[in-house]
Amino acid sequence: MTRWEVIVKYLGYVLLFNALFFYISASISFFFHENSLTPLLYSAVVCTILGSFPLIFVEKIDEVNFREGMVISVFGWILTCFVGAVPYFMWGGEFTFTNALFESVSGYTTTGATILKNVEALTKGLLFWRASTHFIGGVGIILFVLLILPSAAGTRSSIYNSELSGLSKLNFRMRTRQIARVIVVVYLSLIIIEIALLWTLGMNFFDATCHAFATVATGGFSTKNLSVAYYDSVWIEVVIMTFMLLGSIHFGLLYGTVTGNKMNVFTSKSVRTYVGLMFLGIIVVAAKLTNDGFYSWWTSLRYASFQVISLGTTTGFATVDTPNWPILTVIIIMYFTIQCGMVGSTSGGLKFDRVLLFYQSLKRQIKLVLHPSGVYITKLENVVISTEMELQTAIFFILYLVTLFVTALLLSSMNVDGMTSISASIATIGNAGPGFGKVSSLGNYSSIPDAGKYVLSINMLLGRLEIINVFALFTVLTYKK
Repeated sequence: MTRWEVIVKYLGYVLLFNALFFYISASISFFFHENSLTPLLYSAVVCTILGSFPLIFVEKIDEVNFREGMVISVFGWILTCFVGAVPYFMWGGEFTFTNALFESVSGYTTTGATILKNVEALTKGLLFWRASTHFIGGVGIILFVLLILPSAAGTRSSIYNSELSGLSKLNFRMRTRQIARVIVVVYLSLIIIEIALLWTLGMNFFDATCHAFATVATGGFSTKNLSVAYYDSVWIEVVIMTFMLLGSIHFGLLYGTVTGNKMNVFTSKSVRTYVGLMFLGIIVVAAKLTNDGFYSWWTSLRYASFQVISLGTTTGFATVDTPNWPILTVIIIMYFTIQCGMVGSTSGGLKFDRVLLFYQSLKRQIKLVLHPSGVYITKLENVVISTEMELQTAIFFILYLVTLFVTALLLSSMNVDGMTSISASIATIGNAGPGFGKVSSLGNYSSIPDAGKYVLSINMLLGRLEIINVFALFTVLTYKK
């Protein structure tokens, strides 16, 4: 039986966490005497009131079962996205209700797709709130809540298990609260270091903070219309590329690297293969751009490196617009947008580990065809992968590709051109943001019909919740025992 009072109580924590960042954003608007103060302050007060009621009137809960944890996780994301749209809609400008919701979902899911034609028209308070949705969504508001919950270990474990995939836990050998602490510590450390570096390289502190939030969260919201291209600085690009890449690697391995654990970035075969494949993609794209006369070799390498890493980690920053790039480079970048980063990171998409596991499973199946009586196992990072996990990965692949196809089909039925439909579908379910066609790197989603924006908003949420959790939620809500 699902206890809704338990779910409402923990959703209250989610609202209060959002309220904290509303207050910070409102303070920025107050300091700069901006007209976004009222929308942000109103949102903060409403979140505080609604979030406080369950904590006051619902008695203390000692345990949360897995079914309740699943509902808290999925509903927490949905509620947060609606709450985050309020200040946009109240402020107005380009933000109709549809656009406000799209921007909010894009921010929290760290997709980075925007409907804004003029980002720089936003006030600093709204720009900070926009960046904050990336910060909150980067490791997931649920994990932040887990860290501060004064609840029993069983409660934290139930919610944690409903939030993270089983494959991402391979590189964590610790308890739930320790895992949440490690993730948040690594996350905050990367952000602080990047802020310091970007500030040192010439960004003002506000822009450095917003870009660091977006980089480590692999989100992509910039404070500038031209994104990172605005700064035209190789060193700023190098710093952002480095932290995009770090944000897409399993946080447990990053933690192990700093603490001297044997499980770290340098000992991981998955990391070496992931980085090696991305490097190969960069070289091929740069060679094609040079060969076709787009740029010189070093300029091609500069643009190729940033675009492949940006979209391959699902961040979505841009240093150049890509609609006229050769089709070979488009296909390569689209592949990386589908594959994306590693499990246990802030990256979206299929996840490289799943792709690697798929190929390992394929090798095992080929061996079984050749030697039916043989006994073979599938291993990842020297860990034996169960047949159940292999099956879950295969099912996830199918669901992911079917969702991608259906979304593209729906957009095409709304008279959106083919390249834009396919590209927008890939970019949103992978939480990558920009794509090609009308939604290219320096473009936006303003031309997509309102119905299409709702479809893409659902697509972004499905991608962030890894699809199967949503199906599991429906099972939880309809299952009777």
